[in-house]
Formats: sequence, C-alpha cells, structure tokens
Amino acid sequence: MANIKVKLVKSTIGSNQKQKATVEALGLRKIGQVIEKKDDAAIRGMVKKVAHLVEIIEA
Repeated sequence: MANIKVKLVKSTIGSNQKQKATVEALGLRKIGQVIEKKDDAAIRGMVKKVAHLVEIIEA
C-alpha cells in the first residue's frame, strides 16, 4: 500500500478539542512538520477532518 505525506501548515490555536486531538493523533506537533503514514481510509478521514490545518504533499 502507498504512503501519504501530511504537513501541518496552520496552528491548532482556536480549533476545537476534537481537531486538536486529531492533529496530535496524526503525530503532528509543530507547524511545518511533515509525517508519512499509510494511505488508508482511517488516515484519509483524519486528514479530511482537519483539512484546513494540514496539506497533503504529493511525492
């Protein structure tokens, strides 16, 4: 299965608790940090939930 790279581009300040928890569960802590995860339905759903805070980097 392919991998997906996710980058945190906006702060979680002002976001609700569920969005903050989702960003933390993805493993993102600092703005500009990039993580690589399996490209599956669970990760895609998490990214969609916080789409205004993260971006997908195409490799």
